[in-house]
Amino acid sequence: MTLIPFDDRDGFIWFNGQMVPWRDAKVHVLTHGLHYGSCVFEGVRVYNGKVFKLREHTERLINSGKLLGFTIPYSLEELEKATLDILAKQNITNGYIRPVAWRGSEMMAVSAQKNKIHVAIATWEWPTYFSKEARERGLRLQISKWARPAPNTAPTASKAAGLYMICTLSKHAAEDAGFDDALMLDYRGYIAEATGANMFFVIDGVLHTPTPDCFLDGITRRTVMELAKKRGIKVVERHIKPEELKDVSEIFLAGTAAEVTPIGKINDMTFTVGPITKQLMEDYSARVLQPS
Repeated sequence: MTLIPFDDRDGFIWFNGQMVPWRDAKVHVLTHGLHYGSCVFEGVRVYNGKVFKLREHTERLINSGKLLGFTIPYSLEELEKATLDILAKQNITNGYIRPVAWRGSEMMAVSAQKNKIHVAIATWEWPTYFSKEARERGLRLQISKWARPAPNTAPTASKAAGLYMICTLSKHAAEDAGFDDALMLDYRGYIAEATGANMFFVIDGVLHTPTPDCFLDGITRRTVMELAKKRGIKVVERHIKPEELKDVSEIFLAGTAAEVTPIGKINDMTFTVGPITKQLMEDYSARVLQPS
């Protein structure tokens, strides 16, 4: 399979209010977002030409910027229109949308009070995040040595680019060891999430999910909880210890990119792709095709 670099593609990207040819959508090497991590983003999916949960994702992008101390210079409605415009321009029916906002290059220091806030929205065809084989057998996860930080050490409620550095380190280490992804604990030692998705655990027919007090309360996570409750499946949010994995019968991930994906292994422990996971996979696939 030929790798097509993301900076060398045909088409357009919405960039600061303009439709810019894809290869011309560039930033300077001294941009603050690159050097100091002052950047927020979203991951959004489009199914059959309809954006899933566009309002929730756009609201979170704006709020993430506020948590990093900057105001995105476009209204909610302007950002939503820009998203729909770039989808039409790119003729995307089933794919992924990446809005991103960052501080520019006016000041190159920790302080960046006068830096312009830039915004771009890109979209591309993207059917699935994990392979069909991995989804069928269940993903293999390695427990990472990196922990999600405490909320008084980082803006953990924001979808900020800098918070993903340890996710990249964790996923690379897992892949190098033959796993698909990594399970991350939090600063207290509780189970937190995978590198880009929330987690759910089935124990005695009850669905348990970690309390998102130091990582994102995902939009897909909330959707899955709603679907489970409609099925009469009890959902419990709580702190979950790693040693409780021995009591778990099913595990799955939930995220915009991952959708609902089963987990078959964590370190040397194995799990089944069971009936609750399969039901919620079906329910989620049906839900994304309905109006948001």
